[in-house]
Amino acid sequence: MKIYISVDMEGLAGIVHFSQEKEEKERFRKAMHQQLSWVIEGIHDSSVNDQIEEITVADSHGTGMNLDYELLSGMDDRIALISGFPRPHYMMPCLDSTYDVVFFVGYHGGVGDLASNMDHTYASRAIHRLSINQEAMSETLINAAYAAEFDVPVGLVISDRGLQQNLAQRMPWVQTVCTKDPISRFAAKYLPQKVIRETTIAQVKAVLESDLKALPRLRFESPFVLEIEFNFGAQFDLAMTIPGIQVVDGRTIRLVSENYSELFEMIMMIVSCVKTAYPFA
Repeated sequence: MKIYISVDMEGLAGIVHFSQEKEEKERFRKAMHQQLSWVIEGIHDSSVNDQIEEITVADSHGTGMNLDYELLSGMDDRIALISGFPRPHYMMPCLDSTYDVVFFVGYHGGVGDLASNMDHTYASRAIHRLSINQEAMSETLINAAYAAEFDVPVGLVISDRGLQQNLAQRMPWVQTVCTKDPISRFAAKYLPQKVIRETTIAQVKAVLESDLKALPRLRFESPFVLEIEFNFGAQFDLAMTIPGIQVVDGRTIRLVSENYSELFEMIMMIVSCVKTAYPFA
């Protein structure tokens, strides 16, 4: 049995503003490790612990250099850490059909999600709206559909309440752990650590002890129509230099693909490209 864990930061308790990630980086690195340690506790307490061969952890925040390999290895010697950037498949590298379940830890609402703390989709300075088949997307939905390409279900999402409310409509089968109740985009009420730890352990056990093969997979219908509306026209201009991009309006591009894995990579290419336009926007 193999578990894949993709770890982001904005959905963790203890952070409400992007500036804190740089100004208090070490504290938030500690928060990432702490939340992961509770996930590992849940794995250890589960009845299937002895069946688990590998726990792959993808450091999926920013440039993917937040998690400490030695510290994680001390939690469980089955942990394999993915770190660094750039890399293929950004938040989901090395995922394949040999995995049994995916966990999303520290995930957050998509850009424009109501009642979500620090809502964004990949790049808050660039992306005003991102949709697939006319449905607004979060990183959670995009990554879950990518996991489905390998027939691997998402079983657990640890996030703020805003993303939970969104997933209750779109992915009601997933177990969730709430870390904070958003008050506004840059304000939230953190839940007590004791509550988050105990809920994490319980939900990890519930997922692992369930019938994983019976969990639904999130899939979109082909052809996949990606639309991205940028914050600034200069970002649109730069995106239009990429072959295959279509014009929707002066800030919005469209890309149509029959292959979701290719579309997944194109999203990362577009986002990485347009980030360089920000100083000129």
